[in-house]
Formats: sequence, structure tokens, C-alpha cells
Amino acid sequence: MAQPDDVSSVHDRPPSRSVFRIVLIVVLVALVLYLIYLLRTPLSWIFVAGFIAVAVSGPVNWLSRHMKRGLAIAIVYLGLILVPFAMLGLLVPPIVEQVNNLVDDSPRYAADVTEFVNENKQLRELNEDYDLTAKLQEEAGKLPGKVGDVAGVLGDIGLGIVNGIFVGVTILTLSIFMVGGGPRWRDAFLRRQPADRGNSMRRMFEAISYATGNYVQGALLQATVAGVSAFIMLKILGIPYAAALAVIVFALDLIPLIGATLGAVAVGLVVLIAGDWPIDLIAWVIFSVVYQQIENNVIQPRIQSKAVALEPFLVVVSVLFGSTLFGIMGALLAVPVAASLQIGVREYARFRGGRFDDPGDNRRGEDGPEPEPEPEAPPSAPGGAAPAPA
Repeated sequence: MAQPDDVSSVHDRPPSRSVFRIVLIVVLVALVLYLIYLLRTPLSWIFVAGFIAVAVSGPVNWLSRHMKRGLAIAIVYLGLILVPFAMLGLLVPPIVEQVNNLVDDSPRYAADVTEFVNENKQLRELNEDYDLTAKLQEEAGKLPGKVGDVAGVLGDIGLGIVNGIFVGVTILTLSIFMVGGGPRWRDAFLRRQPADRGNSMRRMFEAISYATGNYVQGALLQATVAGVSAFIMLKILGIPYAAALAVIVFALDLIPLIGATLGAVAVGLVVLIAGDWPIDLIAWVIFSVVYQQIENNVIQPRIQSKAVALEPFLVVVSVLFGSTLFGIMGALLAVPVAASLQIGVREYARFRGGRFDDPGDNRRGEDGPEPEPEPEAPPSAPGGAAPAPA
């Protein structure tokens, strides 16, 4: 009587081939994940290169209508390379000049602090107990002699710049190859797919390219508005190097969510030192708060709402995840990546649901139940007379 139970237990056991296949799949997935971890640096370069390629594809395609595509790619990437050098040309001279001024004027600043302390009773008592001003003046006198030590720091910075240039050239080279051969690779891949799947994937690629391009254009426009507004305000306040400070605001405003705040704080420190205390600082703080409210509630929604069509919650979450995983670069790329994932999921759902964009295709579940067919007319009698009623 125990034989049926034994037979059923044998049938319930998974075959050894299935177990081996599952173990093999788990091992392969683990190896792939470990390989991705080892290659995370070049893979991140490829990812950034792909983002740049998608972002510049719009200007390249527009210029390609008036000239050869190779020349259009060269013009766009030449402009992309010259922009950072132009920004450095605006930023480096004032930074160097202000650092030299700080070093030269440090003894005077120490004397001013000493005079301020001596005029205040509480600070004067603390100074008598701890001799703070004497130590401050001593360190200020040593500061000009420490300029030579800055050379070693600059050397380390120079090495980092060289490494950064190597990474930048590698990314730009990969991006140029993607822009040049991307359409050909995409068309060759889509030709190997079935017609319905190929059309769905083509729509997905075009939507991702459109959303990414619009996001980049919107971010640049928003940062330009922030930089120009900051430049006008700094000119009104009479702060030196208003153009360089406006460039800082422009660059930091490209960072989602926190970029405008970082730019306001960075420029505020300069206003604190170079402006008239406290009027200029108060004016800058008021301007920054008002402008950030306008940017968050008026400028950014109008610019980005049509670009990526993401919910604000998803924007915040994507930026937090991207910045945690990849730093500032992750924060910059988080929104277009989230938009691309949203587009991919939507197109997959449409493909699995049998929904198409062609007007002649049947959209099941969208237009309600199909109308019932009209009843056929009764057959006519010979000679064209109507049949007699029953």
C-alpha cells in the first residue's frame, strides 16, 4: 500500500537537470554582478559618454541638415570642449588675485581683529586670559612665508587635473563614436527584431532621446536664467568679479534640488567679505530666497514639465539615489535616467498589452466595447420583390 506514496514522492522531486540549471544560473548571475563591480569605473565612463551622445544628438542632427554629419559632430564637440576652458578663464584670474590679496592683507586683518577685541570688554578679558590676538598676529605674519608650501598643494591639484583630463578625453572619444555610429547600430539592431517589437523599441529610443535632449536644454536654460539674474544683482550691489560669480551660480544651478542653494551660499561668502556689511549681505540673502522660490515654483516646472514628465516625488528620489551612488555626476544624470526607465516601462506595457500608435490599429480596452454588428438584410425574392411575410 505504500507504493503509490513512493511514486508520488518521486514525481514531486525536481529533476536533477533543473536543479543543475538553477544553480548554473545563480552562479552566472553572481559572476556577472562581480564583473560589473570590477568594471564599474569604465562602465560609468561609458554611461556618461552615452548620456553626452544623446544630449548632443539634437544639435548634431540639426547641423547635419546643412552640412556633412562629420563636420557637424566636430563643431558641436569643439564647442563642448571650449566651454569649460572659457569658464576657467573667467574664474582662475580672480581667484588667484584674491588669494594674493588675502595673503598680503592678512597682517592688516589681524590688526583690525586685535583693535576690535580691545574695544570690547568681554573679548578683552578673554584675550588677556588666552592671548588670542598675539597668536593670531603671529600666524598672520607666517602666512606670506607659507606661500611656497602652496606649490606642493598645487602640484597635487595639477596631477588630479591631468587625470581628469585623461578621463574627460576618454569619455568624449567614446561619445563621439556613439554619435557617429549610434544611428547605424540602432537601425541594424531594430532590423533583426520582429516588426511589432521593432516599432515599439524604436518609439522607446526616440522618446528617451527626446526626453534627454529636452532635459539638458531645460537645465541649461534654467541655469542661464539663474546666472544672469545673479550677475544683475551683483552688479547692482557693486560686488567685484560679478561675471565670475555668475558663472559659479550657473554651474552649481545645474545640480538638481540643491544646486541653487549651494550657489547662493558660495556667492554669499564673497559678498560677506567684499561687500558693505551688512546691507549687501542682507540684500543678497533676500534676493536668493526670493529667486529660489520663483525658480522652484515657476521656472523649473515650466521648463522641465514637458521634458521628462516625472512626478516630483520620483525626481527627488532619483536625485537622492543618484547622488548617493555616484556623487554629483549621479545627481546630474538621475532625472534623465529615471525618465528613461519610465519610458521603457511604459513602452513595454504597451507592447505586452497590444497597444499601438497607428490610428488603424485596434486599441483594446481604450474605446470601450466594440459596437455590435448590424443585422444583415433578409435575402430578396427572385425578381427583386421582397419576400412575403410569414
